[in-house]
Amino acid sequence: MTTIVNVHEAKTHFSKLLEQAHQGQEIIVAKAGKPYARLLPLASSATQRRPGRPAGSVDDGFFEPLPDEELSAWDAD
Repeated sequence: MTTIVNVHEAKTHFSKLLEQAHQGQEIIVAKAGKPYARLLPLASSATQRRPGRPAGSVDDGFFEPLPDEELSAWDAD
């Protein structure tokens, strides 16, 4: 659900609007009747990255030279 408030109302009730945005509600702040800014909750933080190698493997064919036709496609200007 989206709520539209004017700047004066947003200044007066900022804490309440901030809490509503934190709970997932979209708040549009309007200036002179036109949308001016949007309050949204921050996306939840992603899980911590773990260093290491990606899953899977590369076979020996990966290291073979590319055919001439493939190389020429890369060199095309």
